[in-house]
Order: sequence, then C-alpha cells, then structure tokens
Amino acid sequence: MVLESEGYLDESCLSAAVMPQEGVRVRLDMPRTDDLADIVFLANNRKIASHLATMPHPFSLEDARRMVQRSAILNSTHASFAIRMAATGRLIGQATWSAIEPGGPVQVGYWLGEPFWGQGFATEALQMLVDHAFAQGDMRELLADCRVTNPASRRVLVKCGFQYRDQSMARSLGAGGSVPIERFALERSVWRALKHWGRVA
Repeated sequence: MVLESEGYLDESCLSAAVMPQEGVRVRLDMPRTDDLADIVFLANNRKIASHLATMPHPFSLEDARRMVQRSAILNSTHASFAIRMAATGRLIGQATWSAIEPGGPVQVGYWLGEPFWGQGFATEALQMLVDHAFAQGDMRELLADCRVTNPASRRVLVKCGFQYRDQSMARSLGAGGSVPIERFALERSVWRALKHWGRVA
C-alpha cells in the first residue's frame, strides 16, 4: 500500500477513457456495486488504513459506495480502478492516479486486501496503472509516497521504476495523525526506457 491522495476531480469531464490492459494474474477495471461487500470486507482493516492518507477506519458500506461512485470519473487528471484477480474477477484492492490539484503533480496510490499481500499482485497492478497514467495523461512524472514502516510498498515502487526523492511527513486519516513517509518519483523518460528495455530483453 502507498499513501494515496484524494486528488483533484473535474466532474464535468466524464469520458470513456481507455481501460488498462489486462495483466497476467490481475486486471484493472471499474469497481461495481456488486463489489461493495468485498470492498468493505477487505478495506475495513486498520493495517491498511494506517498506511494510507485518506482511508477511514472503520470503513463502512457508505465509504465503499463513495469509492465506487468516485471511480466512475475518468478523465485526463484522474483514474481509479478495482484490482481484480484475472482468472476469477474477484476484487482484491484499488489503484488510483490523480492530480493533487489542477495542473499540479500526479500521485499514484494503491492498496490490497491483507489476504493478497506478498504475492506480487501489487507490483503487477502498479505497472499497469503507471502505463495507463502515462498513456492517458501528459504528466512529466508520477509521484508516490509510502510510510517508512512499509518496506513492502517501497520494494513495489522500486520494482516499478520509482526513484527515492526524500522523506517528509503526511497526514493519515487511518493512523490518526501525521506519519513519516518516503517520497518517490518516476519520470516519463525513465518509464519509456524501462518499457524499451523490457521489449528487447
């Protein structure tokens, strides 16, 4: 999990944006109302909320409904997807990229339900999210944060090409206050190079 941002939403700009490509084991698509029970079951976990910026704990059915409604908004500054098992379609988490403010930097964030930690699903989902963001947006770079106490997310970010920038403090609703974080960035030029190396490897 990484610290995600609510970001800036221009709700007047709804569009049929291109969906991410399906991965080997997971896919990204839109969360649906029939996912509500799974969302609440997985997201109502203090271990997850304490590593995120805006996820409340306890996490209610109404919180899940808001998550689904928010994900219906896709435009050049925001996209939010359910992370699903490719084979079964079961929702296992969420991945988002969003501008922090109009014309501002773009932040990526994700979370996985605890039963799905440590199996490489987050890395695959983040790679697809990054590809989608750079393909759909014109940002020069993507930003990401993780708590200093979350080495698993640090490893995921590094595997996906993000480079360490610095440390800071950030508010976490689930943690009940400010927490120390590490900040990372992935420049478009680095992403292009990694994609090229992947094709020729």
